[in-house]
Amino acid sequence: MIELLQRLCDAPGVSGFEGGVQAIVADELRPLTDELWRDRMGNVIAVKRAARRSPTPRRLVYAAHADEVGMMVSHVDDQGFVRFRAIGGLDARTLPSQRVLVHGTVGEGGPLKGVIAVQAGWLGTPEDRTRVFPVHELYIDLGRPADDVRARVQVGDVVTFAATFDRLNDDVVVGRAFDDRVGVYCLIEAMHRIEAPDVDVYAVCTAQEEVGVRGMPTAAHAIEADLAVAIDGALPSDTPYAQPHERQCALGEGTGIYLIDNRTIGSPRLVQGLIDACERRGIPYQRNLGGGTDASEIQRHGLGAWATTIGAPTRYMHSTVQLCHLADIEATIALLAAFAEDAAGVLPADWR
Repeated sequence: MIELLQRLCDAPGVSGFEGGVQAIVADELRPLTDELWRDRMGNVIAVKRAARRSPTPRRLVYAAHADEVGMMVSHVDDQGFVRFRAIGGLDARTLPSQRVLVHGTVGEGGPLKGVIAVQAGWLGTPEDRTRVFPVHELYIDLGRPADDVRARVQVGDVVTFAATFDRLNDDVVVGRAFDDRVGVYCLIEAMHRIEAPDVDVYAVCTAQEEVGVRGMPTAAHAIEADLAVAIDGALPSDTPYAQPHERQCALGEGTGIYLIDNRTIGSPRLVQGLIDACERRGIPYQRNLGGGTDASEIQRHGLGAWATTIGAPTRYMHSTVQLCHLADIEATIALLAAFAEDAAGVLPADWR
């Protein structure tokens, strides 16, 4: 379990540049499915056919996104300091003092190690000590002469955070890209366990979710799903930062089933079907109010689909210290595998 999860989480894959992650996904899914391809947006799409063939099989989509938030080089100055712009929802509060990798596309060698500089305490104004520096004021220091930097880095090069996967303890893991490499891992592991589904099960690893759910529409167009479950982090609020009335999901208490998020109202009969699958099999679950996922584009594309999202609660999303509980990851996999057996029964007999 841990080896594949670590490989997925540590692979660089900023939105629009997910190739390394998608190569791992394709290699893992190919022997588990009947057909696999890459579309023009960079999504990996694989399908495991229903055990009983039908001229018009129902289609269930499981979708997790490959991309992570990151940066792109926007300028290299005369001293060799690198300016950048955000790709995806970076929180400027988390950036100073972060170690990064600049994936230079010119010159020799691999990624360049650097740091996002923090303003020294003896510089600036008293107000600087209390304010959040916006992204456009920050820069990356590679610790190299300007000529060396300019020989190896150019505008458009991708920057990723250097933080890597680790085990915080026996139960909890930490990493920079759990949103959504944990979901990708759950997708792959579920396809290992699905043996005789009563629907065609599509495993989709999408591109560019973090920059506006851009990859999912092309996959949704190709598949024309009846049911869809995005796999993304549930939003735990079991920390001191949350007020009592804000608390919903907690680490270690099961997979989160989205009821609503900023882009999708979970289809009620699908949500209930997922809950029923958990309760019949003793899979721990929690009700979650989420942020926004690939489910929105599947739900509204073409003739539409019943859609929602599930996933392991993930603390501190879009940071380099995201936390997940291994039991919640297992619960998510178990629900995905189980629901593939129940999916056709969730739809009404007159579904069209």
